[in-house]
Amino acid sequence: MSRPGQSAETGAVTQTAILNAIQHPVIVVDATGLLTFANWEAEAFFGASAPHLARTNIETLVPFGSPLLALLDQVRERRAPINEYKVDLSSPRLGKDKLVDLYASPIALRETEEIVIVLQERSMAEKIDRQLTHRGAARSVTGLAAMLAHEIKNPLSGIRGAAQLLETSVSEDDRPLARLIRDETDRIVSLVDRMEIFSDERPIDRSPTNIHAVLDHVKSIAKAGFARKIKFVELYDPSLPPVYANRDQLVQIFLNLVKNAAESIGDAQDGEIVLTTAYRPGIKMSVPGSLEKVSLPLEFCVQDNGPGVPQDLLPLLFDPFITTKTNGTGLGLALVAKLVGGHGGIIECESQNAKTLFRVLMPTSRNAPPVAGLGRTSMELTR
Repeated sequence: MSRPGQSAETGAVTQTAILNAIQHPVIVVDATGLLTFANWEAEAFFGASAPHLARTNIETLVPFGSPLLALLDQVRERRAPINEYKVDLSSPRLGKDKLVDLYASPIALRETEEIVIVLQERSMAEKIDRQLTHRGAARSVTGLAAMLAHEIKNPLSGIRGAAQLLETSVSEDDRPLARLIRDETDRIVSLVDRMEIFSDERPIDRSPTNIHAVLDHVKSIAKAGFARKIKFVELYDPSLPPVYANRDQLVQIFLNLVKNAAESIGDAQDGEIVLTTAYRPGIKMSVPGSLEKVSLPLEFCVQDNGPGVPQDLLPLLFDPFITTKTNGTGLGLALVAKLVGGHGGIIECESQNAKTLFRVLMPTSRNAPPVAGLGRTSMELTR
C-alpha cells in the first residue's frame, strides 16, 4: 500500500524492492494456481526468471501431490495463515535435498484470492542445529577433561616415575616392558592435555585478520611437511573484508582441516587440496559475549579429492572421539568446531566420492575496509 502523496507506481516499486531484499524465496499465487510474483530468491530456488514463472502454474513447479498444494487449499478454505515444517520439495526439476519450512497467507488487502508463500530452506536451520550440537558436545568434553586432569594425571605421574626407576634396576630383558609403561603413560597424559584445551573458556582476543595471509601461512607449513607432494589450488575473492577473529586460532583451525585433507588423500598421485574464500551474505548467529546477532557472510572452504567420509559418520563428524583414522583420537575436528563456535561461526562438511568439502562461515571484522593486495581470484600453486 502506498502512502498519501506517493504514487501507486512508486509504492509498487518500493514493495518489490523490499520483497527482493528478503533472503528467502517469496512467491504469490492466484486462485488458479498461477504465479503472479516471484522475488529474486524464488528465481534462484526454482531455477527460472520471474517473467517465466509468471506464466507458470505452481503445480508444475512442485512434485505431484506435494503438501504445498494441500496447504494452499487449506489457506483458501480457512482464509487464514498456515505454517508447515519440513516439507520435501525435492524433484528432478528442483534437485534433491529441497527440504523447506512453508508460510502461506492470504493477501487480505486484495479482492482476488491471492496467497503469498514464503519458503525457508531447512539447510539454514540445520546449520544452526548442528552448530548448537557441536557446542554442546564441546561442553561435555570440557567437563570430562576437568575430571581427567584431576583424577588421572596425578596418578599417572607416579606410574611414570615408578617405570623410570624400574627401567634402571630390572634386567635387560625386562627393560622394554618398563619403557612400554613409560611410553603409554606419556601417551595418556598427552591425550588428557589435548582434552584440556576444551576447558579453556577465556574470552577470545580478536582483531581484523586477513584470511588470505592465514591460508598462505597454513599452506606454507603444509607444503614444507605433510603435504609436500599434494597440489594446492587457491580460489580467493580479492575484495574480501577482514574476518573478526583470533589469528592463531584461525591457523589452528585451517591447519587441522588441511592436515585432515592431506591424510585423506594419502599417497594418491593426483592429490589436490582446494582453498576458497567468498562473500556470501546469509544467516546470522549469536556471538559469545555479545547481545547482538552477527552476520556470517565470509565463507572459507577446504576441499580435497580423497575417498570421502562415510555417509553414516557425517552427522557425527564434529563430535568428540569420532574418527575415521586407525590411530586417531577423534578430538581434532571437535576442537575445530569449538574454536569456530567460539567465534560465533559455523562449520559443516559435505562429502561424496572423490570430493570432501569443509565449509567455515565467519563474521566480518567490525568497521573494517576490504582487504587489498593479498587476494587472488584464481591461482594454482604446485611444488
